[in-house]
Amino acid sequence: MLSSTVDPTQLGFEDTSELEPLTDIIGQERAVEALEFGLSMKSPGFNLYVSGPVGTGKATLVRQMVTRLAQTTQAPSDWCYVNNFQDTSRPVSLSFPAGQGCAFKRDMATFIESLRRDIPAAFESKKYLDGKATLHDETETKKKALFQELTKLSLARGFGFDETPAGFGLVPLKDGHPMTGEAMEAMTEAEQQDLNDRRLGLEGEIREFHVRLHSLDKEMEHQLRHLDHQMVTNVLEGRYEAMLRSYQDLPAVSAYLERVKDNIVHHYKDFLPHEGPALPLPGLELRRPDMTRYFVNLIVEHEPTGGAPVIDESHPTYTNLIGKIERRAHMGVMYTDFTEIRAGAVLQANGGYLIVNALDMLHQPFSWDALKRVIKTAEVKIEDPGEFYGFSTAGLRPQAIPVTVKIIMVGPPMIYHLLQAYEEDFAKLFKVKADFDTEVVRSERQDRQYARFIAKLCREEGLPHFGADAVAEVIRQGFRFADRHDRLSLRFSLVSDLIREAGYWARKEGHSFVTRGDVDAAIAHKRHRSNLAEHWIQDEIREGTLMVDLDGEIVGQVNGLSVHELGDYAFGRPTRITARTYVGTKGVIDVQREAELAGNIHSKGVMTLAGYLAGKFAGLHPFAMNASLTFEQTYSEIEGDSAAVAELTAILSSLADLPIRQYLAVTGSVNQLGEVQPIGGVNEKIEGFLESCSRRGLTGKQGVIIPARNTKHLALRRDVVEAVESGQFTVYAVNTLEEAIELLTGVAAGERGIDGEYPPDTVFGRAAQRLAEMAQAVAEWGEGEERPGGRIITEP
Repeated sequence: MLSSTVDPTQLGFEDTSELEPLTDIIGQERAVEALEFGLSMKSPGFNLYVSGPVGTGKATLVRQMVTRLAQTTQAPSDWCYVNNFQDTSRPVSLSFPAGQGCAFKRDMATFIESLRRDIPAAFESKKYLDGKATLHDETETKKKALFQELTKLSLARGFGFDETPAGFGLVPLKDGHPMTGEAMEAMTEAEQQDLNDRRLGLEGEIREFHVRLHSLDKEMEHQLRHLDHQMVTNVLEGRYEAMLRSYQDLPAVSAYLERVKDNIVHHYKDFLPHEGPALPLPGLELRRPDMTRYFVNLIVEHEPTGGAPVIDESHPTYTNLIGKIERRAHMGVMYTDFTEIRAGAVLQANGGYLIVNALDMLHQPFSWDALKRVIKTAEVKIEDPGEFYGFSTAGLRPQAIPVTVKIIMVGPPMIYHLLQAYEEDFAKLFKVKADFDTEVVRSERQDRQYARFIAKLCREEGLPHFGADAVAEVIRQGFRFADRHDRLSLRFSLVSDLIREAGYWARKEGHSFVTRGDVDAAIAHKRHRSNLAEHWIQDEIREGTLMVDLDGEIVGQVNGLSVHELGDYAFGRPTRITARTYVGTKGVIDVQREAELAGNIHSKGVMTLAGYLAGKFAGLHPFAMNASLTFEQTYSEIEGDSAAVAELTAILSSLADLPIRQYLAVTGSVNQLGEVQPIGGVNEKIEGFLESCSRRGLTGKQGVIIPARNTKHLALRRDVVEAVESGQFTVYAVNTLEEAIELLTGVAAGERGIDGEYPPDTVFGRAAQRLAEMAQAVAEWGEGEERPGGRIITEP
């Protein structure tokens, strides 16, 4: 079978508008089972690595399954940061049931705003002013009483008070009047000594008076402060109790509110009007006191009925994953506080699911280590990345937030294997692997699901619906994407693009429904956009610049087939392979390997040829042969062993002196037993050789020989199938080298007789005869020794 066919009449519909859109996932039962297990497993470390090639729909399936599961899960807590009144460099984290975080932020803002309005009003009230005046009057009365006592005492001791710029001074009195200087000079020494003694005693009383005055001032200040606190407490009382009752079930919040209350009471003056600076300096204008310390920084918020969060982080840098502490500039100075803390994807996904791309995350510094730390410690600690570089950035140390998050890492299989091999913690942190397949066995159910997938895409993207013949052609192309005629591709990015492009060409042609011709046009135009290099090479072959014979028969020359892969496009082309055999003992000489233009697999294939030849012909005489083998007009590295059959055929042709049919090309690997093994790119190789033959003209004799084990991989283009069905081109499938060489030479390969010899008129018989002659020559003259005439012994 060259390619599977799909009968549109068997699909059971006229066009995809009749079908229900696909809601299931096609052919990924293994991956779905792994995802269901990993997403439902609650034990630590059962995070998921979703592995598979690009385009298999793994990211889409993960989002669908995670979203569906998240809707049935209770919404997790809200989280916020608030000020730590004991140490402002270590903000405190608070947790709230879903939806209450926003309410708390709003309640706190209303609470503080009402205090900014009501506290100043309370301090301007008649009750407060009367109480303050009463305290002041009582203190003044006490001060006057003390002064009167001091005045009486001083008069009793013969002194009065005289007001001076430095305060009050003592003045001696006589008969109730201040003594003059003459009167004091007239006093006796005893009288002066008595006056001084009385003065000293009275000065002590004055000092005590001042102490008592200061005590009265301190007492009044204390009473005023108590009055102020009482006023603030009275303003706070109702509001605070209402706030406390609203959050009494949250001990951490209640403790925070208690600290807020104490701070307001002790810093109530921040709620009172302040005077601006004497000079109107820029940046120092009259401003209301800063109330930032009472703000609530709500960093994670959830709807109560929204289910668990699903965060798909497309750019997993350290700050996007963990969070960051932003800074602001004021008058040339950078500063920060707890209101500048921002949550990352892990905190946003706390209590839910976080999806990250493995390659994207591994490209970012610190991201992988940070994610491992989160999984190990089950908490998120937001830190400044500058510290990782050794910068001294004394700043905030926010309290860590506990997290419970299911992490789904999506990436290629190679990254999974590398992490398993070189990251010792990976196996403990990602215990579930979900592997996505690239193909599924074709069945009627899969055909139907393909059709429903097309219906879904048409509805989602507003594309014209597909007729049954167009659906059949898309399914047929699904075989080609899978490189199997019995399996459908699961790389739906390729299928989706084909559907979109077919819809485009249908609209351009004015079709109401997409037809098979529109799908064919999409395939043809896509190929035309990508095949410029193929076009150049085929032109060079047609013009003879690249020398490839497509007719006639030549000894030691065969058309091999190679595949060129250019990103998303691959094409095949014929390549001339030649062999020359001569006397020697070096065996098969691979020119590509000698010129360092051969890959390891190709070199292995050539050495396998030597093993086959030795086993086939080494018998009664030594195996004495040099065979020079090369790919003509190739100047880059040759890799792979798919030319092994062609190379071995060229050597046997040279040995047997039998021409090879140049209108046939051959591909296939071979083992030491002569069994032809399957190879890759069989469709591209057949199509490439047909293209070369078509450009020079099809004769009906041309064809390609492929391994029989590759027939299941045939999903050829329609033009190739038509060429074969019309008899203009042939595809041969072989199981052994003998079958291939008989097709290429038209001569029987030959089997050993009872005497151990091959029949002389067969390929192997002629080759064995030539090898015997070479062995005799080596025995007589030795490798490379010249005859008297000066000639090297080579093939006739």
